[in-house]
Amino acid sequence: MKVYQTDKIRNLALIGHSGSGKTTLTEAILFVTGVTKRQGRIEDGNTVSDFDKEEISRKVSIGTAVIPTEWNDIKYNFLDTPGYFDFAVEMYGALGASEGAILLVDASSGVEVGTEKAWKYTEEHNIPKIIFLNKMDKENVNFEKVLNNIRDNFGDKVIPFTLPIGQAENFKGLVSIIDEVAFEYNGKDAKKIDVPAEIQDKIESIKESLMEKVAETDEELMEKYFEGEKFTIEEIRKGLKLAVQNGDLVPVIIGSAEQSIGVDFLLNIVKNYMPNPIEVGVNKGYKGEEEVERKVDINEPFSAIVFKTIVDPFVGKLSLFKVLSGKITKDSELYNVSKDSVEKLGGLFVLRGKNQIEVPEVVAGDIGATSKLQVTQTGDSLCDKSNPTLYERIEYPQPTLFLAVEPKAKGDEEKIGTSLHRLTEEDPTFVVERNTETK
Repeated sequence: MKVYQTDKIRNLALIGHSGSGKTTLTEAILFVTGVTKRQGRIEDGNTVSDFDKEEISRKVSIGTAVIPTEWNDIKYNFLDTPGYFDFAVEMYGALGASEGAILLVDASSGVEVGTEKAWKYTEEHNIPKIIFLNKMDKENVNFEKVLNNIRDNFGDKVIPFTLPIGQAENFKGLVSIIDEVAFEYNGKDAKKIDVPAEIQDKIESIKESLMEKVAETDEELMEKYFEGEKFTIEEIRKGLKLAVQNGDLVPVIIGSAEQSIGVDFLLNIVKNYMPNPIEVGVNKGYKGEEEVERKVDINEPFSAIVFKTIVDPFVGKLSLFKVLSGKITKDSELYNVSKDSVEKLGGLFVLRGKNQIEVPEVVAGDIGATSKLQVTQTGDSLCDKSNPTLYERIEYPQPTLFLAVEPKAKGDEEKIGTSLHRLTEEDPTFVVERNTETK
């Protein structure tokens, strides 16, 4: 995989209720972008992002998997997160490493508890998002009904960028509202067709709402809008991108991950309307007591934050990090400012599921991984020793469930201790205490 410059990178967390199709969407993206020759299925236990033994047997995601892919000269890092609340910590970590999110909604179920929780968290932390309305091909799906359900829950800033061609089992394509073009799908291949006449009127009214959003982003555009002048396509794109970035607009894209319908369209929408790492602004950290700003720029001193740790029985400990400034190369010396300790870099790679792809460097805004770091844990800041930068840790929820563990046989304490220590390394919400009274 080649090294992409910061403005050509998009980091996105896939979030939503359990079963809304995040892992299936990941598989569809890998298939459409040519990484895989056929789409993996959760039922078959052969997906790239659910590679853990427990995930395969339970058929649900338990940990976040990073899935990098390339499409039209853009590198996308998708972070496939679990939908179950027990693993909410994984979603927090993934969103901390992303500039945006794709919130998946199952079109046959509408807004569920997990959808609400994910929405609330992204709203509180000002994370731009796109809604991917998945499973449009399921029986009894009614687009208008599910769109109204989403808007009743989340308000008028939710506006469709696409309309369906065919409903439920007859769903076969989509119409792009901005460009007024229609696509019919046969598997992952889309062909342009004429916009169906019955959809034309709907396009006009939705386009009007979108132009209002564009006008609101800039005073000159507002004047132009009131004078009845048409916006250029550049002005429309720029205005919509600003509205999405500011959280004033949440586009809805429809599709079916299982059939790869709408996946290429989603990738293009992400490219055009989601912020790249530079556009999110500077990162604030601390150099001792003094507050410092680090631009997301390759020429700045190196700094990164570890957002996930995987303890693999075969590979050992893997640390996933997001580079916030500068760049890291294979011969970089790592300084863990959180632990005041120098670490030796155990190789430099990007992870795609469990597969390690070696890279010569990881630049500002990109996500990388290394192995065998001795003292580094999730939430730690890594940097250049001559320019220490300490970032605030991601806030995680407090644990609410308490259990006692005791050894079955004599001499098992050590084994249990080692295993529990591994779990605390992987999950920041997992706390182990020894009760002196009960041992």
